Amino acid sequence: MSIMRRITTAAVGSLFLIGAVAVPSQAARNTTFQDGLVNVNVGNVTIARDIDVAAVVGVAANICGVNVGPVAAAVLGEATAVDASGRGRTICEAAGTGLPVTITQN
Repeated sequence: MSIMRRITTAAVGSLFLIGAVAVPSQAARNTTFQDGLVNVNVGNVTIARDIDVAAVVGVAANICGVNVGPVAAAVLGEATAVDASGRGRTICEAAGTGLPVTITQN
């Protein structure tokens, strides 16, 4: 076997090996939760679907009947944590109904 054929065979084999390693790592990246979007639910009804975590503050303030200022940091923190972990969290009770307002992963 000539030197050129051996080099070509080694190069092609290396590319196949790199491709086999790269595919699982791409699949692993697709399983992450964090995309900056969450859902807001009142009781078992989805009120807002796939909204930005920053927008949750305004939605929660309207549904819970509170001023944005005092709850902004807490709600934003909860929404960010839900987006990162995938675990839903109750943030308040809806004004007038008492139903739980929850943030869930989209």
